Amino acid sequence: MPKAVILAGGLGTRLGEETSLRPKPMVEIGGMPILWHIMKIYSAHGVNDFVVCLGYKGYMIKEFFANYFLHAADVTIDLAQNSLEVHEKRSEPWKITLVETGAETQTGGRLKTVRKYLADDEPFLMTYGDGVSSVDVTAQLAFHKAHGRKSTITAVAPPGRFGALEFDGDKVTAFREKPAGDGGLINGGFFVLEPSVIDLIDAPETLWEKEPMETLAASGEMVAWRHEGFWQPMDTLRDKQNLEQLWQDGAPWKIW
Repeated sequence: MPKAVILAGGLGTRLGEETSLRPKPMVEIGGMPILWHIMKIYSAHGVNDFVVCLGYKGYMIKEFFANYFLHAADVTIDLAQNSLEVHEKRSEPWKITLVETGAETQTGGRLKTVRKYLADDEPFLMTYGDGVSSVDVTAQLAFHKAHGRKSTITAVAPPGRFGALEFDGDKVTAFREKPAGDGGLINGGFFVLEPSVIDLIDAPETLWEKEPMETLAASGEMVAWRHEGFWQPMDTLRDKQNLEQLWQDGAPWKIW
């Protein structure tokens, strides 16, 4: 299976209540960082080799995985003997390369920095470290290989945030709580990319979502995988609270 690259270095300024203390991918849903949830989604499809692009407070992500047993297992610490015993180890079959890509580096620049950790002859997966989805990674990868283009983007309907009113004059004739949007599709992350797309990235300040993606689309090298299932980013505290409630209710992205 290919490697998965996760962009985990942004500031997350709209989640300031949380990200003043930790990087956005370390904000917890159900007691575990959203980064962990994203990796579990990939792992459910057999993807267990990750390259994580670090930036703002990246040392916290390193410490989390370096001490994963402490976070995910029962331990007995004997201070007198200076020993630690791990009980009922709950580990993951993951290989994780944590790369310092710079606190100010943009999304394209982060991809360019990790190029040396990717294979030359196979596609790689890429997503942002702040959103979860029930996307079928296995089917998407097969779709990408079948169409033969350089990039596959996941197209999703944006989640509705506000109740919608319909009027007849001043009279309200209908109300829909949090409609899914106007039918337009947006970039939902969860890309499948050929390594050659990184050649389109010029510098650390290059935004992946600008010139590189625009060039791929204009040259016919970008194809959309339409995902109609669950998808939710975590941009605000309200999003975080919504995901927390969804986790308590069963987590529609929990495919593991």
